[in-house]
Amino acid sequence: MSEPKGILIVNRFLNTAKFSDISARFSASAAKLGAELSLFTNDELLPVSGDGFDRFPIDIGGVDFVLFYDKDVRLASQLEKRGLRLFNTSRAIELCDDKSLTHLALDGVVPMPATYCAPFTYENIGYTDFGFVGRIFALLGAPVVIKEAFGSFGQQVYLAHDEEEAREILKRIGGRRVIFQRFIGESAGRDLRLNVVGGRVIAAMERWSSTGDFRANITIGGSMRPHTPTFDEEAMALKAAETLGLDFCGVDLLESDMGPLVCEVNSNAHFKSIEECTGVNAADEIMAHIIRTVKGAGA
Repeated sequence: MSEPKGILIVNRFLNTAKFSDISARFSASAAKLGAELSLFTNDELLPVSGDGFDRFPIDIGGVDFVLFYDKDVRLASQLEKRGLRLFNTSRAIELCDDKSLTHLALDGVVPMPATYCAPFTYENIGYTDFGFVGRIFALLGAPVVIKEAFGSFGQQVYLAHDEEEAREILKRIGGRRVIFQRFIGESAGRDLRLNVVGGRVIAAMERWSSTGDFRANITIGGSMRPHTPTFDEEAMALKAAETLGLDFCGVDLLESDMGPLVCEVNSNAHFKSIEECTGVNAADEIMAHIIRTVKGAGA
């Protein structure tokens, strides 16, 4: 087949330099590899359907793939229903975007910190009874990590040192879905990021907080250095990516007395930092994987 033609979809409403950089890197990688890649934002591709009416705002007849670098899973699903191959798929993105679904999908597959999903409530109601908080602390010990199910860059992750602090955090969050995780003291302020593409770990780095924060994300001030993953770390990252159905992702690991633990998996991992840290161009690796996959399917 001729060189593949694809579209890159990003979010209209994340107009930051970081997201513009991702688009530019993918466009440059596609040009280097001879692929045609057109950029669209999610609001430009809203399909109209229902009542026998089906119209798409662009001609998708010659599109071989969609590089879906957004979390608009409903749009992703609509594109798939029209026969397009998405990298990553709508289901894989959905499983990663909701941390509670990530945990449920990986439970019993890879080691993770002990995790409990908060009981469901409604956002306009929140929690009117916090009796379950005491049971969570009895099971996990103190402190407890509280994570909003939907969040990025470590900014919706909290550390509750006691039940009262946990209740105050939940009051601020309101009725948004959260999970509770055992605090891994051995990895306080430190984690490992392994980038996986096409069933391979292409790069890894260690991240740590320079400010005493229990989170290690670079976006909130963490530092980084290259890391050579062990056999167990690499196997764990690959198993997590495979189980979630991901073509590419960032897998975050915590080191513990019990060995490495999967903390989170990011389907749309930002890769500028890991390239600066390791010299590996993840955009090139992702585009090369997409082209190989599309050409293989068309052979």
